[in-house]
Amino acid sequence: MATTSVRNRRGPQPLVVESISEQLYSILCARITSGEYAPGSRLDPGAIAAEFGVSRTPVRDTLVRLEHDRLVETRPRSGTFVTRPSRQDVHEVCQLRKGLEWLATGVAASNMPLKQIADLREEAVAAIAAAERGDYEPFFASDTRIHGEIIASTGNSRLISARDSVEPFVYWLRVLGATGPHRLAGSTKRHLEILDAMAARNVVAAQEAAAVHLAEVEEWTLADMDSHSIVT
Repeated sequence: MATTSVRNRRGPQPLVVESISEQLYSILCARITSGEYAPGSRLDPGAIAAEFGVSRTPVRDTLVRLEHDRLVETRPRSGTFVTRPSRQDVHEVCQLRKGLEWLATGVAASNMPLKQIADLREEAVAAIAAAERGDYEPFFASDTRIHGEIIASTGNSRLISARDSVEPFVYWLRVLGATGPHRLAGSTKRHLEILDAMAARNVVAAQEAAAVHLAEVEEWTLADMDSHSIVT
C-alpha cells in the first residue's frame, strides 16, 4: 500500500495515502480539544498542508469534517477559525447526551453484567480518591469509561455514533476548564447512584440518576462559562 510522509513536530511519520484525511482529522481534532489551538484562532490550510507535506485536498476535507463537528467555523472572506464554545453549544450537547444516555442507561440497567458494573464502580471510587490528592486524570478516564460502556451496552450502532459525534466537544470543555474539584465530587456521587441502581436492576432509578447528572453537568458548565472558568 502506498504511503507518504508527513512532517510534524515529532518528526516524519508515514501516512497511508488512503487515510490521510482520517489521520489529519485525528491530529487536528486533538490539537483543538487539547487547547493547543485556542478558541478563536485562525487555521491556515496552506500552512497545515506544508507542515504535513500533503496537498490541500485532504486538509480541506478535514476542515469540512471539523466544521461538521462544530469544532471550527468558516467565515466568508476571512478563513477558518477554531470555534468559541457558546451557551447554546453547551445546551445542545447536554440535551443530546441526556436523550441518548437516558435510553442507554435503561438498557444497561437491564443487561450489563454485574461484574462490569462492579468494576466501573471500583474505578470511580479510586478515581475520586486520586482527585482528592490532586490527580484528576483517573477521574477523566473513569468518567469516559462509565459513559462509554453504558452507551456501548445498547449495541445500537446509530446511537453509539451519535454519542461519539459529541465526545470531542465534551473533552474540549473539560480542557478549557469546565471541571473543577467541586464538580468531580458531584459527578462521582451521580456516577455511583447510576451504577448502584444498575446493579440493583432498577431501570427507573438508574435513568432518573442519569437525567439528573446530565442536567447538573449543563448547569455547572454554564456557571463556569459565566464565571470565565472556561476560557473561550
